[in-house]
Amino acid sequence: MEYHELNPLIRGRELELLSNETFERMIQTNSVEALGEILKSTIYSPYIYDGYEYDFEQNLLKEQSRLFRWLKESAPEPEIVWIYTMRYTFHNLKVLTKAEMTNQNLDHLYIDDGFYSLETLKDAIHTQVSNELPESIMDSIREVRDYFEESTILQGIDVIYDRQFLTEQRRLADKLGYQELLTEVIAFIDLTNITTMARGILQKRTYGFMTTVLSSSGSIEKEVFLNFVDKDMEAYTNFLLETDYAEFLRPVIREGNLDLVKLEQLKDDYLSSLYQEAQTQAFGPLPLLAFLNAKEVESKNLRLLVIGKRSHFEPETIRKRVRQVYDA
Repeated sequence: MEYHELNPLIRGRELELLSNETFERMIQTNSVEALGEILKSTIYSPYIYDGYEYDFEQNLLKEQSRLFRWLKESAPEPEIVWIYTMRYTFHNLKVLTKAEMTNQNLDHLYIDDGFYSLETLKDAIHTQVSNELPESIMDSIREVRDYFEESTILQGIDVIYDRQFLTEQRRLADKLGYQELLTEVIAFIDLTNITTMARGILQKRTYGFMTTVLSSSGSIEKEVFLNFVDKDMEAYTNFLLETDYAEFLRPVIREGNLDLVKLEQLKDDYLSSLYQEAQTQAFGPLPLLAFLNAKEVESKNLRLLVIGKRSHFEPETIRKRVRQVYDA
């Protein structure tokens, strides 16, 4: 019932989402200028002008920042919002930690997550203490600092933060206690592990490396994945076809190989499908979660369209890469 005031506002914002029909019209356009003409009749109209395609990424981030801040202020449980914007928190931690370790200025790569400012994160990384960041995030920052005292390989920073991101996702989902959210988070972790293990097999990564990069927070035990470190892709795909994700994965498995590009697209569609129930719910956080997911998918599709039209891709090439759209 805490969401009874916010959810009607979410329903109103859902009407601003671009429909499947609008996306199809944009796919069929023959130029980035024609694409812009369609966008002029949407909420993105302020960002359409001569040469808009060169600023569109930054303008999408501005739109995203406003949405995150509104939802943080409006949601009964701001942590519900952060579980989605957390990916940007960890992106910022990666970038700013590398800047600290290499004495570079990478402030321009910061993405507003609606919660933690550039100055807050930089100060936490520099001093190793913070009154604003959760202690679990500070533990991640300190683990990275300890790692860097023994190694100068920057990739290790990404590995540690990526693993800690998934751990924090599961911790927060468990704490909030919403089954729909927990189901999505566990699926996200499982599918991330599935992709990570596939890349590890292709790159012939060691057992030690895979132990570090795989998450222990999903429904499939890390040790199960580690059994495939020295095996080929066919053995791995045969295993995947015996998991609960078999039907989902079947379209991206062919002759013992896994199509990782197509898998990323299907992963987004699969996670979106978990929120379709939101269309019939009036209470709880599910409509908020569904809306956040829909906005993220919409942004990905718009980036794809603008880049595709700038690069003169054929409509069919773009259509194959567009994610499933949430129709309110």
